[in-house]
Amino acid sequence: MGMAIEDRNRIAKRAAAEIEDGMVVNLGIGIPSLVLNHLQNKNNIMFHSENGIIGMGPSPKKGEEDENLCNAAGYPVTIRKGASYFDSTIAFAIARREKLDVTILGALEVSETGDIANWIVPGNRVPGMGGAMELAKKAKKVIVVMSHFDKYGNSKIVPSCSLPLTASSCVDLIITNVGVFHVTKNGLILTDIFLPYTVNEAKKQTTAKFSVSPTLAIIE
Repeated sequence: MGMAIEDRNRIAKRAAAEIEDGMVVNLGIGIPSLVLNHLQNKNNIMFHSENGIIGMGPSPKKGEEDENLCNAAGYPVTIRKGASYFDSTIAFAIARREKLDVTILGALEVSETGDIANWIVPGNRVPGMGGAMELAKKAKKVIVVMSHFDKYGNSKIVPSCSLPLTASSCVDLIITNVGVFHVTKNGLILTDIFLPYTVNEAKKQTTAKFSVSPTLAIIE
């Protein structure tokens, strides 16, 4: 099931709130790429891309794209002061040596123990896994942003993943169009709910089990 652009941006805005000045951050394809457009009063963040950039800025205005500047998905980007370029081996080395403070990824499924499946659906052709495995296992904090439901209306937050894993026990935070779930040793905790959803609706529409924070935030 597709999401409205308003929901996608609301998810991206909530993910942006997890980023602090001074961080080095990697953004995945899709909703993660929208995070760059929702940073407020944060001017000292360096965004990393596997194709060889640190220092990406917001998406360019229409007509102001530079055909030589793109992210790992091939979409146009801008750059911030202090940006640098390098080849993909350096880009991957940055990820593998745990130099990334945060990675924000999309996913096909996330389990209640923090496993992530986001690189392949069996039987479908894909160009490759890209940096998914390195990012999931080596970033200091892993945030997943995604629709709460697959195209059939089923929950993408599940007790255990049915799709091939990208990495196990690595996700720290899940943000969907329903709410925000923290992954802890004691299970998932719902800390934010997006209106018009309610906690009861979240429970009915989430296959995985979760508890509710006593300080639950309600986000319009």
